[in-house]
Amino acid sequence: MPRRAPTHHHHVYVVLLSDDVWNEPAFRAANPEHDILKPCLYVGMTGLDPDLRFDRHMAGIQANRFVLKYGVRLLPELYQVYNPMPYSAACEMEVELAIGLREAGYGVWQA
Repeated sequence: MPRRAPTHHHHVYVVLLSDDVWNEPAFRAANPEHDILKPCLYVGMTGLDPDLRFDRHMAGIQANRFVLKYGVRLLPELYQVYNPMPYSAACEMEVELAIGLREAGYGVWQA
């Protein structure tokens, strides 16, 4: 029996956070170079569809506290090009995407 090629089903995703997240000391401390003209974001990685993962955050299921309290919507224009990918690549891309967005002036939380 031939082996099936593994399917890649992991994704990185980016959530727009409301500006009120800036009032959180931990968020401010993580983003000392934040350009106040750019939005605040959450960068994550999941084995689920990003839309489903966002819904789970907003329902409080395995939710990041900043997404639960300040999540507005997904920003697929910042991540769609990378998806889907293998688990190991998604782990690396989550960190790299967060670093790149932070270097571009965005306020970023990545757990």
